[in-house]
Amino acid sequence: MRRALAIIAALWLAPTSALACTQVVFDGAPFTSCRIDLQQTELRLFLRDQAGAIYGGFAPIDAALAPGKRLGMAMNAGMFHPDRAPVGLYIEDGIEQMRIVTRAGPGNFGLLPNGVLCLTQARAQIIESRAFAAAPPPCRDATQSGPMLVIDGALHPRFLPESDSRNLRNGVGVDASGQIVHLVISDAPVNFHHFARFFRDHLGLSQALYFDGRVSRLYAPEIGRADIGLPVGPIIGTVIDAAVDGAASGG
Repeated sequence: MRRALAIIAALWLAPTSALACTQVVFDGAPFTSCRIDLQQTELRLFLRDQAGAIYGGFAPIDAALAPGKRLGMAMNAGMFHPDRAPVGLYIEDGIEQMRIVTRAGPGNFGLLPNGVLCLTQARAQIIESRAFAAAPPPCRDATQSGPMLVIDGALHPRFLPESDSRNLRNGVGVDASGQIVHLVISDAPVNFHHFARFFRDHLGLSQALYFDGRVSRLYAPEIGRADIGLPVGPIIGTVIDAAVDGAASGG
């Protein structure tokens, strides 16, 4: 009885509202969406370990965190070259590791407008890349990717409802307050138009950014998910208290 009450108390006290991954069907396709409250949960970008080697996956990041901390949830966070270095702007802990790229180019990254996810201690912004370059805000962490999915409430102008280009896709959206971040992955192949509409029409977001397709992966232990695949470049993830997390799970 005491153990049951302790578990109930832990669940009540744990910051479960700060991170919640849900699986939903939108317009006939399944999606997993993770809502992160930056007032309660730390969200960071990860690329290289202390030796300079690119992490490439979720397990090495989890193992590298400070004692008492663990990776809460994570996904790949931006396009990368064959050596897994970021294609565009990348900032981690205030240090710029790759400059911003504002020119149009081949592939999804160069399908302008693209954008930058900028993270500070308790706020997030998605900013069109050329606007970012003209007036860079102070970002603790930042990753550039493309294309933008939703721009001031409008879908990217190049997206076609009838497009037959379908992939597993993942991306990020930020609410108007800058305090709530939504990390989303499609659990079945969808086109850009469908994926962008999930952010705008289902989540009600005015700004959203594409991360990648095909290589898209999600780590979300709270729903029993740890996708595997080839190594990736930048990764975004929450850092949580392992002791609180263990208490909440009854472990």
